[in-house]
Amino acid sequence: MTKPVRIRDIAQACGVSVGAVSRALKGQPGLGDDTRQRIISIAQEKGYDFSRLRSDKIKRILFLLHRQHNISRALPFYSQLLLGIEDSCRDKGIALSFLAVGPGDTVSEQVRLHQPDALICAGFFEPELLALLQQMNLPLVLADLWAPGLPCVNPDNTLGGYLATRHLIALGRRRIAFLASTLSHYSIRQREKGYRQALYEAQMLMPPEYEAIAPPLVDTERSLLRAVNELLDLAEPPDAIFAYNDAAALVVLQVCAERGIDIPEQIALVGFDDIDAAAWATPALTTIAVDKQQLGREAVRLLLDEAQEENQLLAVSLIKRASTGS
Repeated sequence: MTKPVRIRDIAQACGVSVGAVSRALKGQPGLGDDTRQRIISIAQEKGYDFSRLRSDKIKRILFLLHRQHNISRALPFYSQLLLGIEDSCRDKGIALSFLAVGPGDTVSEQVRLHQPDALICAGFFEPELLALLQQMNLPLVLADLWAPGLPCVNPDNTLGGYLATRHLIALGRRRIAFLASTLSHYSIRQREKGYRQALYEAQMLMPPEYEAIAPPLVDTERSLLRAVNELLDLAEPPDAIFAYNDAAALVVLQVCAERGIDIPEQIALVGFDDIDAAAWATPALTTIAVDKQQLGREAVRLLLDEAQEENQLLAVSLIKRASTGS
């Protein structure tokens, strides 16, 4: 039987101390990047089992959010998720810190400043950014995101999209549009899948222009404004809109108010996420409820769970009705 590769074996092969190898494998500061990469490469060549790092108790978790989510309409969702993470961390005596990152950042350096034992990434991240984080060889869990081979926890987005669209069909609406900022985000693609499933079962076919994907502008809100106006300018505009999240649905409310379009009489509207602003809107927004704090707590549980599953689904509750969906 082959003996497992130990940190001491890697230290001897690299000509460095055991402490240096430990810092390199755990992504901790105190080493040059060249030395760190050399140690990791030799550890990989020797077949070191990186999962052994999980045997150390997790004492510090770093919560990572993409910079594109640092907008006023997105933070109500992710701030609640963060509160759920913080609640679990406090319960278990784990320190929590926060970092917003984006393309072009010196991600590895910024992460090492926090000296984390594990990472939680929430929302959309480019594959290149995720690859950089994986190279740090720290336990990593995704929340509201999916990537091959990584443990993650998500709302049941497909079911939520299905419920939202079925609700609009049940109201007698026959021209149902889907509004999204992009389809590159896993959650949005799954919600669109639920939308299409409900239409298929109802034997309804929507014209391609009813799938309104916002143009790729730097400012998400401005791109959504353009997409909504294009929908409403169609020769036969929709009589219902399923918005991929509540932030987008609030943009629909704004545009319709400016154009004198009555919601829900002329256009029924359903959002997704159940952020606080959905209830405060005028009229109040019909939405799919997601327990955002529970999503955060599940992310921590998954980090601490030795038997990680690749994808955990958190059930969404039934549609939360308000005046916009009738």
